[in-house]
Amino acid sequence: MANAATGGRPAVLSDLIPAIPEISAMSGTARARVRDAALIVAGAALTGLAAQLSVPVPGSPVPVTGQTFAVVLAGAALGLNRAALSMAFYAIAGVAGVPWFVGGSHGFGGATFGYVLGFIAAAALVGWLAERGGDRTVARTVGTMVLGNLVIYAFGLPVLIAVTHMDLGTALVEGAAKFLIGDALKIAIAAGLLPAAWWLTRR
Repeated sequence: MANAATGGRPAVLSDLIPAIPEISAMSGTARARVRDAALIVAGAALTGLAAQLSVPVPGSPVPVTGQTFAVVLAGAALGLNRAALSMAFYAIAGVAGVPWFVGGSHGFGGATFGYVLGFIAAAALVGWLAERGGDRTVARTVGTMVLGNLVIYAFGLPVLIAVTHMDLGTALVEGAAKFLIGDALKIAIAAGLLPAAWWLTRR
């Protein structure tokens, strides 16, 4: 949402999406809320779809997926509030039975559930940074994405250790180190996409 800090200008990319067209007596505020609800659900659905792009990692209970990429992109595009609500919706709906966790799974718990909880905090942080220009340049976007990924690991690793009883060193390798190259590639893609999108909006 555009805020005072941006002088009324779009704070994040999704602010450029207009509210739904006027419907009967629905107020402008109500129409904007319908748009925001649609964006929140879309962010969760994108993350659920990305979770199905899953490749097992030998020796690790944590697969390579497109989830983290979807989470940080949603965070940057939606901003703090919508991004946090989107990932909270993703987690709650998955626990309730929507089969959009990795491999079409659902439910509470498991070795990778900490990462799902981390999505909420990471999306919120990335969204907060994006509202302050954290996705407007390549350098800023890289920093924003790195911080978002670190938050996901900060939530994911303790749960991985608790569930699998790995020692800290093993967990760092199996739950983080094996994914750093993939994370770097995702960050590089985001660092190209997001500033380019802003550049196009200014054109």
